[in-house]
Amino acid sequence: MNLKKIYLVRHGQTDFNLQGVVQGSGIDAPINGTGRAQALALFETYHSVPFDQIYHTALIRTKQSIQLFIDKGIPTKALPELNEISWGDYEGTPMTADENEYYRHMLHQWQQGNLDYAIAGGESPNKVAERMNRGIQQILNGPGEIILVCMHGRAMRIFLSLILNYDLRYMDQFEHNNLCLYLLEQLPDETFVVRKFNDQEHLKALSLA
Repeated sequence: MNLKKIYLVRHGQTDFNLQGVVQGSGIDAPINGTGRAQALALFETYHSVPFDQIYHTALIRTKQSIQLFIDKGIPTKALPELNEISWGDYEGTPMTADENEYYRHMLHQWQQGNLDYAIAGGESPNKVAERMNRGIQQILNGPGEIILVCMHGRAMRIFLSLILNYDLRYMDQFEHNNLCLYLLEQLPDETFVVRKFNDQEHLKALSLA
């Protein structure tokens, strides 16, 4: 197996992000003007990286965020296994005070180790981890060494926990912002280390970070 270097990014801003509306896997929202500027800033900083392969989720906001790289003709594949967690009944609703309290309760359950706990109608971390592991294996066993992956916030936290062998209870340590970047490098023992953590230097040039 070729050792991988993975450039992992979150999608650019959407109007739902801006408005504090819950998205999840059931909301296929496009990126907005700010998101497009973030995507351009990412491309201007990393366009010279010789990516061998690109992966994005089945949701349009991830594909749009890296479209400029795709347009270079780099082999690209959609991996639904990397989709955002389903927030069930809460998708498409604003984060009110009551809903935020419920969200905090859910996070507490996860931090206590109740990783089968799911928001009403949604997915649990363990459920997401099942499909996420399948997606990770496709990336690790797939072509190329220098990989670009575009995902979603909560899904990134689970992805990072799994690929770094962290307990899912502590996934919230992996902070994220729209179009942030994590750089992961695989070592000869096939474990991964983080070279860049929630990096936003590429956005600061446009005062977007």
